[in-house]
Amino acid sequence: MQAFIRHVAAAAALSLGCAAIAATPAAAAKVAAEPTSKVVYHVNEGVEHAPQVLRNIANHLDAEPGARIVVVTHGPGIDFLLEGAHDKNGNPFDATVDTLQARGVDFRVCNNTLTARHIDPKKVIPEATIVPSGVAEIGRLEAKEGYVYLKP
Repeated sequence: MQAFIRHVAAAAALSLGCAAIAATPAAAAKVAAEPTSKVVYHVNEGVEHAPQVLRNIANHLDAEPGARIVVVTHGPGIDFLLEGAHDKNGNPFDATVDTLQARGVDFRVCNNTLTARHIDPKKVIPEATIVPSGVAEIGRLEAKEGYVYLKP
């Protein structure tokens, strides 16, 4: 029985030693660089909905700072990402978008919407990236990159 206990103790010590090796600075940096989750927020409603969406994203990052968040917009959902856009109180959206971008959030605007609505792509704020199709971008992120879909 004592031999069995020594064997179990040796196995436990070996296991702990391997864990210590795995926790090298390089391994820790790799783990820190990987997102805790990857989420795509789908926005296709107008500026009246944007403050709630931006608040949800900020709250998400407060609860899970390591989350990788992409916001994909199309239809009226692009409006808060256009130059001069502001909420019902006159507050500009670009400052909030800039703050969230600094926290790692990517904002993407549907080019199909820009074309259909005859909006000059230069009207899109610099914090956002134009993608060919908003819905195709959501599908790609889910299917190819493992993002989880959220519709606030």
